[in-house]
Amino acid sequence: MLTIVGWAALLVIFVLIAGSLYFYQKAIARASKDFLKEDPELETSSEEAAASDANGRWWRSQSFQKWEIVSDDGLRLRGFYLPAARATNKTAIIAHGYSGNATLMGGWAKLYAEELGYNILLPDARGHGASEGRYIGFGWHERKDFVRWIKQVIEVCGDDVQIVLHGISMGGATVMMTSGERLPANVKAIVEDCGYTSVKEELSHQLRRMYRLPAFPILSLTSLVTKLRAGYYFGEASALAQVKKTRTPMLFIHGDADAFVPTEMVYRLYESCPTDKQLYVVAGAAHGNARLADQEGYARQISGFIGKYVI
Repeated sequence: MLTIVGWAALLVIFVLIAGSLYFYQKAIARASKDFLKEDPELETSSEEAAASDANGRWWRSQSFQKWEIVSDDGLRLRGFYLPAARATNKTAIIAHGYSGNATLMGGWAKLYAEELGYNILLPDARGHGASEGRYIGFGWHERKDFVRWIKQVIEVCGDDVQIVLHGISMGGATVMMTSGERLPANVKAIVEDCGYTSVKEELSHQLRRMYRLPAFPILSLTSLVTKLRAGYYFGEASALAQVKKTRTPMLFIHGDADAFVPTEMVYRLYESCPTDKQLYVVAGAAHGNARLADQEGYARQISGFIGKYVI
């Protein structure tokens, strides 16, 4: 017969299991992320809303080609490709953020297409947009998907294509995680904007920030659930570890007012990078807003950096 202590222990176990399943559904599973709309750190200003509308109109005015690849685990992944107005062998692959999709990346797409004269490819990450997938990999599984997208660009654009990877938020983590893989020499430079050091650190930060909860034990249990359902532990999904292995020049961008992905993360990422690198911290920029906060400086930093490697 169970004692009071025994019943209490069972109750604690039940609450922890239920909590880990709840956080998996909330953060990892493909599902509505409406809770982000209520996050004050992600609140959209009138200026941001106007820019988003303008970028959306630009996107809809373009004649994107629809591309498709099959991932290592059999998912059909879709992307949008736009050739440059003038023929070029320069192509940018641009990665969107968590809960977003390619069509929301008009501002960055326009920068590369119109100001820099690149072909552009914008994939929908697994579990997002038009791509298949029942969960979000936070950049870890997506790094393998990006290797496939790189191969697709080379197949379509030719062996002489020069490729730049650019990612925002989760997309920034994705391109950093991709950087640690064996990449073809066609990949000349990487631009990461407000990416996190690791999934474990970012979700620990969000538990403290949003719920006032410690990482242990909920995060450890959710990581186990994620391993069973999505095939990865939070601890192994590390941009920091991947950047340490990179051979590709990298530009690190972050806003100094970013409380969603703490600004301190970019300094550790920058210090860990063994290749040619550059750090650009934008004063007053919140999460994902570095481009809007300093549009001329943002374009100048990117053009100057990638121009050293893409000829």
